[in-house]
Amino acid sequence: MAANRTFTMIKPDAFEAGNSGAILKMIEEAGFKIVAMKATQLTPELAGKFYEVHKERPFYADLCAYMSSGPIIAAILEKDNAVEDFRKLIGATNPADAAEGTIRKIFAKSIEANAVHGSDSDENAAIEGSFYFSQAERVG
Repeated sequence: MAANRTFTMIKPDAFEAGNSGAILKMIEEAGFKIVAMKATQLTPELAGKFYEVHKERPFYADLCAYMSSGPIIAAILEKDNAVEDFRKLIGATNPADAAEGTIRKIFAKSIEANAVHGSDSDENAAIEGSFYFSQAERVG
């Protein structure tokens, strides 16, 4: 995945609340092109693999349970400076600290149920995108 791509996930809370369309609209209006997207549901085992980097952290078990609690939408996004620009669009992890107009400020319920995931680096964007999508599933 080139540096102009990032990975996102609309989390179970936002999916359940019916906010997926509004979030995707914000993403596209911010200039991102969706090059791969699918709705799916993680098993606890797959959630554990995806969040393996946090395995030693105290919130790991709760995170895996939450992320496997309902459907998600996984997507690869393309735009110049994708990772940094997307992190700005989604806002701080804690919605109380997120800037006005950001996805998390508008749609997040809590620091745990914060509506979306966004890759934090080009390297992680490539790893996370490959977790959900094969090259054949991507547009362009």
